[in-house]
Amino acid sequence: MAEGSFWDNQESAQKVIGLMKQARAVTDPIDEAAEVLEEITMLAELGEEAGAAEVVDDMASAVEVAESKLDALEFQVMLGGENDNRNAFVSIQAGAGGVDATDFAEMLMRMYLRWGEAKEFEIAEIELLTNDEGGIRHATLLFSGPYAYGKLKAERGVHRLVRISPYDAQGRRHTSFAAVEVMPEFEEEGAIDLDMSEVRVDTYRAGGAGGQHVNKTDSAVRFTHLPTGIVVQCQNERSQLKNRQIATKMLVAKLFDLRETERDADLKSMYGNKGEISWGSQIRSYVLHPYQMVKDHRTNFEIGNAQSVLDGNIDPFIEEYLRSRATR
Repeated sequence: MAEGSFWDNQESAQKVIGLMKQARAVTDPIDEAAEVLEEITMLAELGEEAGAAEVVDDMASAVEVAESKLDALEFQVMLGGENDNRNAFVSIQAGAGGVDATDFAEMLMRMYLRWGEAKEFEIAEIELLTNDEGGIRHATLLFSGPYAYGKLKAERGVHRLVRISPYDAQGRRHTSFAAVEVMPEFEEEGAIDLDMSEVRVDTYRAGGAGGQHVNKTDSAVRFTHLPTGIVVQCQNERSQLKNRQIATKMLVAKLFDLRETERDADLKSMYGNKGEISWGSQIRSYVLHPYQMVKDHRTNFEIGNAQSVLDGNIDPFIEEYLRSRATR
């Protein structure tokens, strides 16, 4: 990076910077923990010379900081999967619950956007299908940053919302569902053997809220993988070529996910025997009435401040899930 010609090739430079961020995500927790442990050692030696009472407060504070740094280091060690360091495609699909479900899907999208912004990830909207009555039917986002996939893979599954519906004139409590898919982004197609002769390509005109967001040409693309029935689409770029490139990456990611995680069995447990995004298949519940609580049913971890979670505070759930996987 210190070379004068480093920025001559922007694409290459960005890849190097991405590698540096990945490396620092591993080394920074180690360095920070080592610094705090060194400070504790120094305080212990000082306590022996000047009397422990004079440094006990500093010692307690340093130990507390050390524990948090070691927790961060332990969490980083858990992100050792083959693809954990990759960027992540996150797809959100409204399930059972009518307009409450589409509203819930939009709430989840906002939650992940808030989380990603706090992590300083680059976030791109790949495609968005809104619902006329409110909320979204389907959305796909790309999170680019160190270990995006390793962290977000904990969110894969069906999410359930329980609340007094703002769409019910009688103010009754409703339950709605949304599904979240998380897939790694591959820069190269070598991760899977993709035969484009097996892919049906459709182009269409992207819709939007109006103004500059409405394309005037058929730049949006939809890929249908005929052997598996997998469908991906991209409409965020004005160039059809760029949309094709992104759609190809998404299709490769989905096919890889299908192969590596035995998708048929996963979908049965994830969506229930009928393949529905509904009762009995949720990984996490967000209860806003008659009390507030968010509970992960895989780990039994829960937080009472539901609004905090919906504002992007999902790290405790991610860490608890990864720890539970590491101990299996």
